[in-house]
Amino acid sequence: MGSRKRTITALRAAASVAMLAVLMPRVELRSLFPRWSTGTLEWLAAATAATFLGIVLSAVRWQRVLAVLDVRARVRSLVSHQLAGVFVGNFLPSTIGGDVLRVARLSAASGRGPDSFASVVLERLTGWLVLPVITLAALALNPALLDLGLATQAAVAVSVGTLALLVAVLVLAGSDRLGARLEGHDGVRRFLHAVHVGLVRFRRNPGLAFEVLVAGFVYQLAVVLAAFLAARALGLDVGWTAMMAFVPAVAIVQVLPITIGGLGVREGAFVLFLSRSGLGVGTQEAIALGLVLYGLNLLVSLAGAPAFAAGTRPARAPA
Repeated sequence: MGSRKRTITALRAAASVAMLAVLMPRVELRSLFPRWSTGTLEWLAAATAATFLGIVLSAVRWQRVLAVLDVRARVRSLVSHQLAGVFVGNFLPSTIGGDVLRVARLSAASGRGPDSFASVVLERLTGWLVLPVITLAALALNPALLDLGLATQAAVAVSVGTLALLVAVLVLAGSDRLGARLEGHDGVRRFLHAVHVGLVRFRRNPGLAFEVLVAGFVYQLAVVLAAFLAARALGLDVGWTAMMAFVPAVAIVQVLPITIGGLGVREGAFVLFLSRSGLGVGTQEAIALGLVLYGLNLLVSLAGAPAFAAGTRPARAPA
């Protein structure tokens, strides 16, 4: 099993290198760095602050999911776990490594392993609803974005496909008969059982379910804001609704476990959605935006390095 994981990681690292090798020849190195000025520094500082705010809001979303599962946790502790997870996720395939770390840390702190796993699954699952809805809502708010050819078609396809996959998961996991058979298994069945448990709890607490969705929308809008501010730092004049339409689609694509930290996938997606859409963004500028966002995320995640190194104290056994 260990050799298999190492092989998969090596393949994903190779995929990252290959995708960047295709993209980077199209980029002038100086385009990766904005023209430094007081205004540029202000935009970058604002983008960094929005990135950190997004992590805090994701911890708030996580806490609301935990409330549904009757697990008490402080936002401050969850922010620490979240930062550590983001730190690890920047060096491992997609965000999976960071999620594993978060489950392990929360399990150690709460002593409730299954609920910790379920909370992370449900938290991620909210993105399957929130991200496509933001994209489709932005396209509806700004009809001019519907005439951008392949970029619009791809954004709609990604959004509708994600919603269809979400419906399929909810239908499978929503069956009480199937849910009872899923308990105690690994892999996909463990994932579906976690969703089943969440659905049962959400039915009992619809108010908390609403809070989770609100927290999810606010968090994802903070991510869009960070991308919007980073684009301004690079001198890109892309409107707010365009960023709302395409950044969530990029977020959906980049979590596919293909490369390390989404490198290459994210940049290629920005080329598709921004450069091939007639929004006035060049290929190298779109690639630069993806790399700047990765750099900002990496910079903020360094705050999670101490939490990653320190670990978490295990929960005390009841007397």
